[in-house]
Amino acid sequence: MLKIGVLFSGCGVYDGAEIQEAVLAMLEIDRMGAEAVCIGIDAPQHHVVNHLNGEEMTESRNMMVEAARIARGNMTAIQEVVPADLDALVIPGGFGSAKNFTTWAFDGPNASIRPDVKLLLVNLVNIGKPIVALCVSPIVLAKAFEGSAIHASMTIGSKHAASPYEIAGFEAGLQQTGAETADCSLGSVHIDQENKLITAPCYMMEARISEIHANIQAAFQALKSMLDAE
Repeated sequence: MLKIGVLFSGCGVYDGAEIQEAVLAMLEIDRMGAEAVCIGIDAPQHHVVNHLNGEEMTESRNMMVEAARIARGNMTAIQEVVPADLDALVIPGGFGSAKNFTTWAFDGPNASIRPDVKLLLVNLVNIGKPIVALCVSPIVLAKAFEGSAIHASMTIGSKHAASPYEIAGFEAGLQQTGAETADCSLGSVHIDQENKLITAPCYMMEARISEIHANIQAAFQALKSMLDAE
């Protein structure tokens, strides 16, 4: 059975992993007949946000404990993951990618990245394992590969469609790290065949959940084709 990792930055769009993207990705993994290996980090998230009003809360939460809410308690700590044991990895979106995995939310393209996240991603690419990055998570790929021999291309969305974010600014930031960017609408995905990277805009664009599901399905179809070709 194929084993596909799902890398969680917590639980909740504003301070962790985007829940709908994470659940829909796990659904597609199951539909492939594969096993989802839910990967978490046993460390505090940057902060906690009240998802009703967007205000910061005066409490601390653990990334892996929070992610276990989505994974129904079945979590694997990132340091226990052996890249060769995975067939692919998926990174859902959510602000956790920009607050917990990296500091992009505060430092933009000058952000730092957690060493354990960088190590996992670089090792996966070096052994030829595909990575699917949804929504804002291409920033994590860009920071992981910055300054290395891995010259990645990716999408963060489209400048020509409605978005709650400044797509042009994100593209400029990604390019500053050395990544190439492609303008992709919600209905498409970008495939970096050389590095086996698949990126999909998802909630970087204005969308209904059905459109997000269709975009994730397209990403997984690309992943299946990539795995079948091996």
